[in-house]
Amino acid sequence: MTNTNDFLPQDYEAPKNGGNYMKLQKGENRFRILAKPILGWLDWKDNKPIRSRMQQAKPNPIDPKKPVRHFWAMIVFDCIEEKIKILEITQSTIQGAIQSLSKDADWGSPMGYDIKIVKSGEGMETEYAVNPVPHKPIPDLAKKLLAEQSINLEALYDGADPFGEKKSVPVTHDLPF
Repeated sequence: MTNTNDFLPQDYEAPKNGGNYMKLQKGENRFRILAKPILGWLDWKDNKPIRSRMQQAKPNPIDPKKPVRHFWAMIVFDCIEEKIKILEITQSTIQGAIQSLSKDADWGSPMGYDIKIVKSGEGMETEYAVNPVPHKPIPDLAKKLLAEQSINLEALYDGADPFGEKKSVPVTHDLPF
């Protein structure tokens, strides 16, 4: 009989989700916002996102059964995967909670602390709890990883890859460090 204790290495962990975009998973999601968000309208055509700037009038939906949604897209440090990612938020409950924190004198800009979002339920029963984590400096790893990348969030409006070839410099001027 084979010993099942040596089937996998003792310190084995399954690979993380990966990718350049943070998707809120069931349970706890923790991140640090590293740059001010871009804002706009999100629609879908042929399973591809169509984004327009907030300053433009809200477009009519391509599919009348699916309303156009307001979005925030921002560069974040995914504290669980320890990667720089883009997080797009369309849930008004999450946007409202983060906006309230940003206006609160005790919390201020959400670039000064981590945010935990706990996702529970499924489908129409999905709920999100948004909690700030006490203020602390941005992790050195987040600074290092961001300095190694150049991310152009504005490329999202053109349907281009924000991690692709850039015309702009890395987004570091908005960072509080």
